[in-house]
Amino acid sequence: MVAASASLDTLCINSIRMLAVDAVNKSKSGHPGLPMGCAPMGYALWDKFLNHNPKNPQWFNRDRFVLSAGHGCMLLYALLHLTGYESVTIDDIKQFRQWGSRTPGHPETFETAGVEVTAGPLGAGISNAVGLAISEAHLAAKFNKSDAKLVDHFTYVIMGDGCNQEGIASEACSLAGHLKLGKLIALYDDNHITIDGRTDVSFTEDVLKRYESYGWHVQHVKEGNTDVNAITNAINAAKAITDKPSIIKITTTIGFGSPNKSDTAGVHGAPLGEEEAVLTRKELNWSYGPFEIPQEVYNHYREAIDRGSKKEAEWNATLTNYRNKYPNEASEFERMLRGELPQGWDKDLPSYTPDDKGLATRKHSQICLGALGPNLPELIGGSADLTHSNYTDIKGESGSFQAETPEKRYLHFGVREHAMAAILNGIAYHNSGLIPYGGTFLVFADYMRGSMRLSALSELGVIYVLTHDSIGVGEDGPTHQPIETIPSLRAMPNMLVFRPGDGNETTGAYKVAITNRKRPSSLCLSRQGMPNQANSSSEKVAQGGYILEDSQGTPDLILIGTGTELDLCVQAAKELTGQGHKIRVVSMPCVELYEEQSDAYKETVLPSSIRKRLVVEAAETFGWHKYIGLDGDSVTMNRFGASAPGGTCMEKFGFTVDNVINKAKKLLR
Repeated sequence: MVAASASLDTLCINSIRMLAVDAVNKSKSGHPGLPMGCAPMGYALWDKFLNHNPKNPQWFNRDRFVLSAGHGCMLLYALLHLTGYESVTIDDIKQFRQWGSRTPGHPETFETAGVEVTAGPLGAGISNAVGLAISEAHLAAKFNKSDAKLVDHFTYVIMGDGCNQEGIASEACSLAGHLKLGKLIALYDDNHITIDGRTDVSFTEDVLKRYESYGWHVQHVKEGNTDVNAITNAINAAKAITDKPSIIKITTTIGFGSPNKSDTAGVHGAPLGEEEAVLTRKELNWSYGPFEIPQEVYNHYREAIDRGSKKEAEWNATLTNYRNKYPNEASEFERMLRGELPQGWDKDLPSYTPDDKGLATRKHSQICLGALGPNLPELIGGSADLTHSNYTDIKGESGSFQAETPEKRYLHFGVREHAMAAILNGIAYHNSGLIPYGGTFLVFADYMRGSMRLSALSELGVIYVLTHDSIGVGEDGPTHQPIETIPSLRAMPNMLVFRPGDGNETTGAYKVAITNRKRPSSLCLSRQGMPNQANSSSEKVAQGGYILEDSQGTPDLILIGTGTELDLCVQAAKELTGQGHKIRVVSMPCVELYEEQSDAYKETVLPSSIRKRLVVEAAETFGWHKYIGLDGDSVTMNRFGASAPGGTCMEKFGFTVDNVINKAKKLLR
């Protein structure tokens, strides 16, 4: 790489600053301050370190760059444009934050090639980056040979004061330090400004001491506005530390170059305005008009294209050599990169009859994970300190992913639910074929909701194993009994929410979850046991809802059940049938999948002419009204639970066969 002159460095840096100023001004919306302050670190990183190929944004062995401070996304869009990514043209820059634009207000993987994570909520990006670094370390340990490094890349992050104030970042970075993720390097934009003003109104801790206590390597660049050499030296020093993640605090001035608004909250989240833009051009000695970039700047930045093409060609040669020497490993590696599941991945998943012992669906889940483990090497995950309650271990696997054993695929997340979800997203963002899953109690989905939402938004096939799914939890009481959680997850677009009613439906839920690589799945699983149903079907889970038991002739009433309450419907139907009523039982393990079926199919399951329906689910009623209608009813919850044995809770709140029968009879009158 030919070093740029000091004056060319300045031109390249100011190109980022002025693209941000002009784009935000034109859109009349955005955050110009961070790109203006971070331009030197962004330039140093992308020009001197980042291995990437603008002509192939998905080249596997590229370094990953995460802009955790996603509100400053014009920094990223400017870098993508300047280095030659076709996904961000100058016209895209001009359409910043507009309808249909490839330059939305926060970076989104599904909109803009070259964006590695959907960075919106602060702290999520750095936490995703921990997942990216875990993926790199795991795959390197799994596939690399002494004479062939297929997996060898860094994860770089730019984060801000806001990221360091969010608890999710603390959770994730604590784990990263424990795991000694040496290829994770964070550049901390220390500008002392948030929307409320100077950070010292609420944030006065020594951030580097905190990270040092996490086990990170720490450095401080005191002049981040202009000293590219100091930033470069710090990144070089960080790369040399292989047994610790690194954070480099780089002190900057937010909105650097703006004479009247720099170093104020006013430049954080609002346009400079035309008058201040003119003054900023003068201050930076920038003689070019809006969106005008000197050709010498383009020429220099776009050297990244040749560099990236050469790097990718070198890697392709390594891959060819690897194929010849290690054909079996190469075949598995390339299959994973294509996103193809291995032949026979589901061949050992169990099926059940009513003669098989009834188990809790959390136990059925463990059996499924044990069956998948040997046949699905890309499966990786763990639990937020609840392995022996969630049953998330893979039977037959020994050891876990630690600094010394990154080839292992069981992750101990500790008591860090939110970080777990974000890290799982990061593993999925890595796009290497890994299938991440993570377990906790269903009620703690509230801790994870921000990252679960990003799973759904970003089309990431993360699998959430959420156990202890109702008041059946029992003695732990209402703090641990999820009442509204399932309906609230069902309200999330692109999230599949499963509540299987027995072993077969649990198997079916896993089949759907594993094959859905662009939709996250929430598996809501019971603590208590339930019988296996005679007509349950793992295959029919893919239809979301299906007829489990039917009447002779047109039904008088339809019972709709999920989870442990499905058996209440079956038992009540038997009693009511014996009394001369015609009863259909519909199992509804996944409302979202049912809603995606054809109108004709849905009419066969829930005919519009049969308006007497009774829903039975130990959760809030919300969401069921579209099936209940005006002539139906439900056995559901409308208050928090209580501390008592699980069976007592179920009885006291009306989840009994007798109560289902009584409610059904009222409808049948």
